[in-house]
Amino acid sequence: MKKIYILALSLAGLYQVNAQNVDDALRYSINDVQGTARFKAMSGAFGALGGDLSAISVNPAGSSVFSNNQLGFSLSNFNTQNNSTYFGTQAKDSENKFSLNQAGAVFVYENRYKKSDWKKFSFALNYDNVRDLNNAVTSTGTNPTKSIGSYFYDYSYGIPLNTANGNNYDYGDMYYDEQQTYLGYQSYILDYGTNDYINNISTQGNYYQNNRVYSTGYNGKLAFNFSTQYTDKWYFGINLNSHFVDYRQSSNFFESNNNPKYASGSTVDRVRFYNDLYTYGSGFSFQLGTIFKPSKEVRIGFTYDSPTWFKLYDELTQSIATSGYGLNNAQDNSIYGSVTVNPNTTMIYEPYKLKTPQKLTGSLAYVFGKQGLLSVDYSLKDYCSTKYNPHNDFTRENNFMRDNLRVANEFRVGGEYKIKMLSLRAGYRFEQSPYKDGKTMGDLTGYSGGIGYNFGSTKLDVAYSFAKRDYYSQFFNVGLTDASKISMKNNNVTLSVLFEL
Repeated sequence: MKKIYILALSLAGLYQVNAQNVDDALRYSINDVQGTARFKAMSGAFGALGGDLSAISVNPAGSSVFSNNQLGFSLSNFNTQNNSTYFGTQAKDSENKFSLNQAGAVFVYENRYKKSDWKKFSFALNYDNVRDLNNAVTSTGTNPTKSIGSYFYDYSYGIPLNTANGNNYDYGDMYYDEQQTYLGYQSYILDYGTNDYINNISTQGNYYQNNRVYSTGYNGKLAFNFSTQYTDKWYFGINLNSHFVDYRQSSNFFESNNNPKYASGSTVDRVRFYNDLYTYGSGFSFQLGTIFKPSKEVRIGFTYDSPTWFKLYDELTQSIATSGYGLNNAQDNSIYGSVTVNPNTTMIYEPYKLKTPQKLTGSLAYVFGKQGLLSVDYSLKDYCSTKYNPHNDFTRENNFMRDNLRVANEFRVGGEYKIKMLSLRAGYRFEQSPYKDGKTMGDLTGYSGGIGYNFGSTKLDVAYSFAKRDYYSQFFNVGLTDASKISMKNNNVTLSVLFEL
């Protein structure tokens, strides 16, 4: 870990710390099925079809399938419901949001030189919110063995007492482990013995714990697309993608206990610990795709998605409040008091890089004339190749992802049936867990449906989609590492308006 410099402002410090972990990497590696209502209604199974603005994000060759120029945008309502179980106690939480999640345009140019085999060229610009990061999870229960005190105690190994007192450095000039030790010591969770720190939270008994994590933000992608049609059978395309990340997470952890008090020294029985994280940055990726039409009815597609190379920045603020016997009155253990430690400091990390997985997609579609179609996409996504950089600063995290993540399967199927100007659509998708054990994060299953109406130069589409996944979430990565089981359900309604130009 290397510190680089301290801002002149007293409220901000700048340093590097390996606070990032596999959860952060997967947050920006897993994509939802987002985009136009038609795309969502068919669960994103568009790799061999094209002809949809969001289908360009699956196979860049699909923009040459358009017959006319088109402009469109989509508005979505995202609703996430989470049921958690922590040591047998269940809790519920939810989050709801409206957003403009897609907007784009495609421009198609016919080759006027009729003898050429290059029939058509197209350019497109499309934005998709590839993953909505709004969420709220509450976990509560009684832990029979571990307290928040173990989190601060584990960080205190090797930290001098002068640092915990704030004598060596100002808070903003400390490394992350020093800052956690400072917070624990100043809030009386930690005391100092002869040669080591002492945990002032009784280690005998039970601990009621409540943890609420609330997040907002998005992972967006702007695709710059070019494609061409060669003869009547081949389509080729490329996307150059700009990625944008803006993520805020606030966690509020509370713990209380009625355990036996120590005979001497302060004893903490109430703790409230606040953490506010802000992550932002940008990235780049590219996609190569082709569609082959061996006959009027059959479409075959293939797409390569490169990794996304992100450059990310983290900012973190923390504060803690405790109460118990002897706080601020170390000589009188019978007095009950309280302490609040708020350094009023924003910790700014050194920028770091993240490489997300690459993906291969094969697609097959059958078109029933003008009546309907059926489409299937199958993908392989190499999660075990996910890496942080600089590598020397993230050796442990990169080794963990290499050893515990895997190449995961994704399967999507969608269908459409037309009744004159009305279209009926449905879809299904399955995404295998990125973890080898299949338990830390479970498989995802989703269903979708929708309708559309063609007014001629204007199209109106509506879609509903549902997805569910179970996973385990730890409160902290050190000390108090017990996890709650989360059952997450996502409900989404999307409205799209498309204009033929």
